[in-house]
Amino acid sequence: MRITIIVMLLAGLFAGCGVSSRVAKEEAISIKATQQVTSKFKGIKRRVAVAGFTNKTAYGQRLGTAASDILITELSKTGNYILIERERLDKIMEEQKLSLTGVIDSRTAASIGNMLGAGAIVTGSITDFGVKTESGGMILSQGKKQSASCTVDVRVVDVTTGRIIFADSGKGLAEKSSGTFLGVGSKSGYDETLEGESLRAAIVKLIENMVSQINSSVWTCNVADVTSSRIYIDAGRFSGLEKGMNLDVFRQGKEIVSPSTGIVLGREEKKSGSVQIIEMFGEDAAIVSVTEGNVEKGDLCKIHE
Repeated sequence: MRITIIVMLLAGLFAGCGVSSRVAKEEAISIKATQQVTSKFKGIKRRVAVAGFTNKTAYGQRLGTAASDILITELSKTGNYILIERERLDKIMEEQKLSLTGVIDSRTAASIGNMLGAGAIVTGSITDFGVKTESGGMILSQGKKQSASCTVDVRVVDVTTGRIIFADSGKGLAEKSSGTFLGVGSKSGYDETLEGESLRAAIVKLIENMVSQINSSVWTCNVADVTSSRIYIDAGRFSGLEKGMNLDVFRQGKEIVSPSTGIVLGREEKKSGSVQIIEMFGEDAAIVSVTEGNVEKGDLCKIHE
């Protein structure tokens, strides 16, 4: 009987001497809930650009790139958006001689978004990041727990109005435990994957509210060109539009800016006409006919309500 008890105790100890890792339970639940909410999305898709995140911590610059890549992946999972290629964004920023920090300004973000044909542009920064290792154990066993924690700030700018429609911070934590018994088990070094796991945990906390705010903004596209025989808009089948849809057309005016805060409140706009989709064109464009008023290149189109 005594031998059986000892064997059971040793088995339990050895089972705890391997490597285990976890992301905080609430983040895992949040990921599952987000996927359930957004995976069934069917409707008009918005074009979104994600800029490289600024790393304001003392850790390597890879954190900023990793954070923006994770956000792109999470937004892609929803199926709600047409995501602008990073190469196009980088090229425009280079041409405009803008750094990543410059994109944080809502006016600059709106300007870049217009050049990309995006409806919203997402910017962000890593404001806090830290790693910690804790050791402990008894005579026969030794254990070690590693953790990485971070804080991510995110802003979403509505390109049409220049307004910041979402701004929030998320905190993420990832942990990994390892140990040995009588010298047998794992003696792992620092696990760099914890960085990515903590960033993902922080971003997942933000993603559901971010998606909600982007989707609540007014969907728009632009009149791409007007020729003697045809009028083209820069959205089509891939964006979820259908033949026969009616769109209202608006001509934009100057920005309205708060004199006290400098925040863009919106833009003046006046309805100039209406159009109807008569034919799909290319990968994601359409040909329209004017049903009311007049239309010019650069005008803004909204779905007729």
